[in-house]
Amino acid sequence: MIDDTVAAVSTPRGKGGVAMLRVSGSQALQICERVFCPHNQKRLTQMPARQAIYGKILAPDASGEWRSVDDGIATCFRAPASFTGEDTVEICCHGGILLTQTVLSALIAAGARPAEAGEFTRRAFLNGKLGLSAAEALGDILEAQSAEQLALAHNGMQGKVSARVGEIYDSMCKILASIYVKIDYPDEDLEDMNREEMLAALDACEASLLDLIKTYRTGHAIAEGIATVICGKPNVGKSSLYNRILGRDAAIVTDVEGTTRDILSDSATLGRVTLRLFDTAGLHRTEDAVEKIGIERARKALTDAELILAVFDGSRAPDGEDLLLAEELATSSATVIALLNKSDLGACEDAFYRAHFAHVIPISVQSGEGFSVLSDTVEQLFCDGSLDTRHDAILSNARQHGAAFAALCALRAAQKGLRDGLATDLCCTDVEAAMRALSELDGRAVTEDIISQIFSHFCVGK
Repeated sequence: MIDDTVAAVSTPRGKGGVAMLRVSGSQALQICERVFCPHNQKRLTQMPARQAIYGKILAPDASGEWRSVDDGIATCFRAPASFTGEDTVEICCHGGILLTQTVLSALIAAGARPAEAGEFTRRAFLNGKLGLSAAEALGDILEAQSAEQLALAHNGMQGKVSARVGEIYDSMCKILASIYVKIDYPDEDLEDMNREEMLAALDACEASLLDLIKTYRTGHAIAEGIATVICGKPNVGKSSLYNRILGRDAAIVTDVEGTTRDILSDSATLGRVTLRLFDTAGLHRTEDAVEKIGIERARKALTDAELILAVFDGSRAPDGEDLLLAEELATSSATVIALLNKSDLGACEDAFYRAHFAHVIPISVQSGEGFSVLSDTVEQLFCDGSLDTRHDAILSNARQHGAAFAALCALRAAQKGLRDGLATDLCCTDVEAAMRALSELDGRAVTEDIISQIFSHFCVGK
């Protein structure tokens, strides 16, 4: 039970036309009555819910006397019909920085506590107004930087993942109920399912879980982003490619070898996919001590990459260093795309590259030629084209994927036990473990540590 009342500014810090402050908790209406006085002379607690009320905003002065500091609007939302499930009041004032802070200080003086990061959404979750996956999706909406991320986050807010998980969970409940019947009444013919029917039901649950788990590759590519490393010899156009994908001049580009000596990183969108992009130092032999450090960091980045964009000078025939790089990348666990840059200067014979790489794309960083092919290729490699990010249940983060995979492992243990002829009661523990993992996925049962970690990433006021 949450028994205190919190307040925070819910609009971004800075000067603006309007600022909005949110108060939520059992004493929200009573606290706001001290700060807000409706112009119709009624008390705020007497005003109807969900109606914008015009009035004066009060704050204590240096002597402790409450005086009018602004005119504004208050809207009351009574429990449980509010975002948090608690009594909630939203007060809008003029958006001056000092004024906004003065109103917040007045709310705290009236009895509210400053809200922590994500506390309003956390209260909504704890009060059963949001599932955990929907709460995470709300955080993703706040952080969205592309239309595809926004669509996926909105999908999560609609409870598509929660509904899909609920279907699988309910199916497991029926299986577990049959196992319990057999345990409790071994001599009675009361079981809903025999062993073969249980196996068939578990197989159906496994298929549903696998389908859900497979969506994570797409969800990860859109929401979390693909760790993408740009590599190649000096002066093949790596930093120019980095700038082209970002859409701005983030990296210094010169004709001098070794200009990039450290790793540059940023996020960018390529088609539907989000790239966590890393521009690295040119890979070649050098005696420069500083450049050697940059090259070692580049090689370390390659080991952690999910996607490698290997840039070559496509206007020249490959040389020994190109061969060494191709052989090095052949052992990488990442997806590798060879980009033959400077294709506008005249393409060389690409048979060498096609013999070493599964994906070869001629491009011109200068003109933009080939970038639509690159975008389509990356999307095909990391996104399932059959998934609709607006309507299908899609796992969008590692926590959800980990819980779903744990459920799958436990489910398969139960299947194996039944197939090996173990007593049904011995398989009961594995089915329960699968259900617990699914409960963690959507918050039916989740630890306080996980809850705190999730909501710590939210901004204050949400």
